[in-house]
Amino acid sequence: MSLLKLENVTKRFGGLIAVNDVSLEINQGEFVGIVGPNGSGKTTLFNIISGVYIPEEGRIIFDGLDITNFQPYKRAPLGIGRTFQIPRPFASATVRENVAVGAMFGSLGGKASVDESFEIADQTIERIGLQDHRFKAAGALTPVEKKLMEIARALAMKPKLLLMDEAMAGMHPNDIDQMVAFIKQIAIEEKIAVVAMVEHIMRAVVGMAEKVIVLHQGSKLVDAPTKQALEDPKVVEVYLGHPPEA
Repeated sequence: MSLLKLENVTKRFGGLIAVNDVSLEINQGEFVGIVGPNGSGKTTLFNIISGVYIPEEGRIIFDGLDITNFQPYKRAPLGIGRTFQIPRPFASATVRENVAVGAMFGSLGGKASVDESFEIADQTIERIGLQDHRFKAAGALTPVEKKLMEIARALAMKPKLLLMDEAMAGMHPNDIDQMVAFIKQIAIEEKIAVVAMVEHIMRAVVGMAEKVIVLHQGSKLVDAPTKQALEDPKVVEVYLGHPPEA
């Protein structure tokens, strides 16, 4: 059974169809890349999955449960974690406190005590390499450090599905490679399905994704294994603009 299933999902904003009749399936522990040109509907799709937007048409099934009309606060405890393209930390709270919030309101919500949530935060912070900053105010972090903290907070939720919204944008190529390796390792260990939205960082797509879903003008253009998707003539035309080997 699929972990996440979208059935003919459509989202409109007035006369604009941002997501048009999209169906997809993501399995437990699967690594999926969502790509497409600007305005293709990627962020709207993420917002639909995480509950920011409710679609006008279609259904969203998560772990066998119809969550189409669930608000975000009801989806997080089910195991849907998310990072945002622009991190929005609790700026005056410490890194440790920010990450502990993920543990408190994720899949362990109501089960983990405050002390246990801070233990999870400490473990996650150390794994992601921010241990030297854990008592620093989140607002004082660099942009890349804020992105790392955002990932740590999402992982502290103990998600079944992790939605990563351009989490590696702005990172040095070597840091991207290390982050891809880290995410793959922790996802395999904890059986997390990872869906990563990527703009133009092909090394992240190729390094992490087992399959790629390409969106174009709100519709699903291609849903295929990574190599096959990136070599598809339609994808080259509307997204890459040149063969992937170039």
